[in-house]
Parts: sequence; C-alpha cells; structure tokens
Amino acid sequence: MSTKDLETQFQEALEIASAMTQASLPQDVQLRLYAYYKQATKGSLNPMQLNTNSFHLRDAFKTNAWMQIRHISADEAKICYVEIINALLENPNSYENE
Repeated sequence: MSTKDLETQFQEALEIASAMTQASLPQDVQLRLYAYYKQATKGSLNPMQLNTNSFHLRDAFKTNAWMQIRHISADEAKICYVEIINALLENPNSYENE
C-alpha cells in the first residue's frame, strides 16, 4: 500500500467503486466488496440482529459473505477492499465473467 493513510485510500476506493456498474463485475466480486465494506464500516455481523421477516435469497448471499469475514478487523477489511479496487484498476479484465 502507498503512503496515503488507510482511511483516505478506502474513501478513494469507495468513490471508484460507486462509479462501477454492477454488470461489469462478477457477483462473487460484488459480494466480497459488499462484505469488506460492511465489515469496515459496521464491524462484525451479529446474527441476532438479522431481520428474518424480510429475508430474501439475495440477502442470504450478502449475509453469508459478511459472516465469512467477521473475524477480520475493520482496518483489514479496508485494506482488502482497496486491494480489490486497485486490482480492478490495474487489470479490468481480471474479474470479467468467463
């Protein structure tokens, strides 16, 4: 990572990601970005806080992705998020659907 502080890098990565279209990224990459974003901004998911009254399949995938990384810190999640965005910028075809 560069000498910029982590929060600045994370905010810049968020801006870049918000300009990307969902169609341009495979669903697994979208889920990883979602999970790292949630872990970085909300912390670990507490399963007791889930709203089971409106639980849809899409929500299940998102929740599962987040739960899989609940063991990492917010800073680690930010680093992973930034690394994915940087990899996409360096090689946009690296995450294309095959």
